[in-house]
Amino acid sequence: MTDSAQHSSASQGGDNAPLAGFTVAVTAARRADELAALLRRRGAQVVVAPALRIVPLSDDAQLMDVSEALTRHPADIVVATTGIGFRGWVEACETWGTAEPLLNAMRSSRLLARGPKAKGAIRAAGLTEEWSPPSESSAEVLEYLLEAGVAGLRVAVQLHGEPLPDFCTALRLAGAEVVEVPVYRWTAPENVGALDRLIDSVTGGGVDAVTFTSAPAAAGLLERAHATGSDERLTAALRGDVMAMCVGPVTAGPLTAHDIPTVWPARARIGALVKRLAEELPATRPTLPVAGHRLRLLGHAVSVDDEPRAVSPAPMRVLRELARRPGRVLDRAELLNCLGDADGHAVETAVARLRAALGDPKIIQTVVKRGYRLALDPGHCPPGEA
Repeated sequence: MTDSAQHSSASQGGDNAPLAGFTVAVTAARRADELAALLRRRGAQVVVAPALRIVPLSDDAQLMDVSEALTRHPADIVVATTGIGFRGWVEACETWGTAEPLLNAMRSSRLLARGPKAKGAIRAAGLTEEWSPPSESSAEVLEYLLEAGVAGLRVAVQLHGEPLPDFCTALRLAGAEVVEVPVYRWTAPENVGALDRLIDSVTGGGVDAVTFTSAPAAAGLLERAHATGSDERLTAALRGDVMAMCVGPVTAGPLTAHDIPTVWPARARIGALVKRLAEELPATRPTLPVAGHRLRLLGHAVSVDDEPRAVSPAPMRVLRELARRPGRVLDRAELLNCLGDADGHAVETAVARLRAALGDPKIIQTVVKRGYRLALDPGHCPPGEA
């Protein structure tokens, strides 16, 4: 993965490429290449711009101190929240020569794994977990601990990039001594230029969906938009035509806190995320019967009678505005507003380019002295617009 935003060309059409004609953003720092490849196989054009950077704490004094304390005074319970985090913890201790004593201390602890990846990391370290929730959720781990009782117990919680205040506070209120283990942290990406370009693309209508595989990535995108003064435009885009596709409800948290609609698969896997996106995103683009053709907006392309046609950004903005209210006449001022251009000839230029791109000028109808509209076939025009 390069530091700058990366693009790939989409294959066109067909059941095997349901995302052809759509542009999808990847904000992940980890497994970004894998996610991008899955999206490309579904036909999407992909933009990769990490919204965060993972910083291992192999040289962090806090992690060293916590690990030594748990070696001297083992925890009654150890909660592994992520596979990469638990492995990173062990690997950091290996660099200090303290991994074996720590693992020996954990053999006397009850180990809980939040999900299968954390379970795999525990077993790879030569340990065995006591229990793992079917839901793979921290909430179910917490419920399990509280039902069993933690009063007077020492509980080590491996964090996953950010604090877990609700989880840890609930354990403390139930009488546990909680030891937080910060194995890595999230920071801003090294190259914020790629992220800034992604934000501009989202707010400018150049992206159809943004994928998120962690809550810090979602928060990082919002924080960067706020820092650059683009937060209102970004949230407006994500509340509008741009789909926010998350790997799960925890990842969606920072977005839902800003009243941004989110979608996620039943299982928190990137493969399931891509499958759900391939189902949901095309369904948001209905087929319109216009001038004897079947017209469907895909994203950066338009399908006319199942034939994808590339449309440049300004004409596409006009087409989206016309398709938002199909059959209704939009005057020059309304279309000029969607273009964000004060040039008096911008609308006429965009409409001319749009007609050329669509291949049939009759698709966009001129209504003399009133404006333009999509030429919906008879029987499909809204009342009063015939």
